[in-house]
Amino acid sequence: MSQKRKATTDAGAEKPSKKPNLTFEKKADGWLQEQVLQQRAAKKEMKFNKKRLRFLTDTQKLKQGAEGVLYWMNRDQRIQDNWALIHAQRLALKEALPLHVCFCLVVPKSKLSTYRHFSFLLKGLEEVSQELKTLGVEFHLLHGPPGDVLPGFVSDRSLGAVVTDFSPLREPLQWLEDVKKKLPKDIPFIQVDAHNIVPCWEASPKLEYAARTIRGKINKVLSEFLTEFPLVEKHPHTATRTAKQVDWVKELESLQVDKTVGETEWAKPGTKAGMAMLESFIDVRLKLFAAQRNDPNAAALSQLSPWIRFGQISAQRVALQVKKKGGESAAPFIEELVVRRELTDNFCYYNKKYDSVEGAYEWAQKTLKDHAKDKRPYVYTRDQLEKAKTHDKLWNGAQFQMVSEGKMHGFLRMYWAKKILEWTSSPGEALSIALYLNDRYSLDGQDPNGFVGCMWSICGIHDQGWAERPIFGKIRYMNYKGCQRKFDVARFEKKYCPKDL
Repeated sequence: MSQKRKATTDAGAEKPSKKPNLTFEKKADGWLQEQVLQQRAAKKEMKFNKKRLRFLTDTQKLKQGAEGVLYWMNRDQRIQDNWALIHAQRLALKEALPLHVCFCLVVPKSKLSTYRHFSFLLKGLEEVSQELKTLGVEFHLLHGPPGDVLPGFVSDRSLGAVVTDFSPLREPLQWLEDVKKKLPKDIPFIQVDAHNIVPCWEASPKLEYAARTIRGKINKVLSEFLTEFPLVEKHPHTATRTAKQVDWVKELESLQVDKTVGETEWAKPGTKAGMAMLESFIDVRLKLFAAQRNDPNAAALSQLSPWIRFGQISAQRVALQVKKKGGESAAPFIEELVVRRELTDNFCYYNKKYDSVEGAYEWAQKTLKDHAKDKRPYVYTRDQLEKAKTHDKLWNGAQFQMVSEGKMHGFLRMYWAKKILEWTSSPGEALSIALYLNDRYSLDGQDPNGFVGCMWSICGIHDQGWAERPIFGKIRYMNYKGCQRKFDVARFEKKYCPKDL
């Protein structure tokens, strides 16, 4: 039955921490999910593109006498539209073996470990476990670093192969190395890039300088990789040993995390919620994206970054559905979703100093050094910035939006980061504070997009050398008056300038 319903929209659309009010066009609820199910079923027999995977071990043949195949879920926390799980299931079906899925829960002792992030993660995994149960697949929640707990789990269960997904960040890369060292030598270890549309190693074998240098490489092969997904179906081979039951409520309550940074109301975790957000974007906001995406007061953004960051929804699925919808907003949105987003994975994968001033280009490091002694009318501590206690009401509003809603409007992110550079004693301190605030409060933090966003704003990553973008916000539209020319700053300040943070 068609009915009016409310859409979750830009975090800047209504009152802080409240679910924004936006009325949908009349359309049957869940139309997207039904359409997608039909698309997957139609592609049931499609071949798996082997360019999406690579072997991390010399052994490539499944271990004889194995009792199952394991998908070690890490970055991509979903069942459908997941190339890593698709490959693991096909491997298991070929050998007539049970399929297992595990996730290794690691909770660092850090102020970046917040209830906001881990609640989103665990509630998403609970949905994953429930869906796997209906498919006859065992889900295992392991506790501890993968190198410590996964190899023993593989041996204990006599699993014959391990498939995992891809992340370019140093900690997951170290986990891979730790697992690889301890896995039995006769177990093939396979990695599938299920996060990028064009696998990172296929897009480019080296660090790319800018979007203009990677765009052609991605677009050249995009049609090969931007395909529909086959269905992850009910698995016919049942494991003789079942997984330990997970008490999800107890898991969440027992987490040693910072609970002062709580859940957000607008962003509900899990693939179902992510697909509902995608549906609302296509129905309502996509048509506004091209013209109004740089207006923090407009409800014109997809709002999908938390679900993409946690792998609860596939960027490839988003691109497919937006492309089907078409319109003038499709091209600029796909440019951001594909080229710009995959450029961030490229940067983090090929530049090991992706979160350091030392990872910036030479010209940028020189520019930052030359201006390090510039007079600063205002200097703030990290604590003052975290509490939005500056003289700048627009900056305070952007910071409060991120703290209260777990999301800052994309247009304000550069302004926000550049002002931190202007108001701190050194570029290194500025970058450290920007990353800390983003990673602590943003639901899409601790992700390549966040690292590169801060590096771009503060260190000029992916800019032309002549642009000198790192010089304290001296860039068109990135000062206060420039923002006033682009959108109604007073309206944003009225809504978000914190009364008490």
